[in-house]
Amino acid sequence: MAEEKKRKTSVPEFVNQVRTETSKVVWPTREETIRTAIFVFIMMVIMSLFFLGIDSAFNAVVNFLLALV
Repeated sequence: MAEEKKRKTSVPEFVNQVRTETSKVVWPTREETIRTAIFVFIMMVIMSLFFLGIDSAFNAVVNFLLALV
């Protein structure tokens, strides 16, 4: 099968296509954005505390093993 050559898009045509596609986007409301930001912040705090605990546990194990040497 012969490959069809792709037609190059001009800059004005590209900008027009981008504007058309952007108008199709359903943007979140202010309330949804704030709710999502709060959720991300809470998850970040939870994951930070989780990894702090894991790191502290590994640190304690390594310090214990080094004390045996």
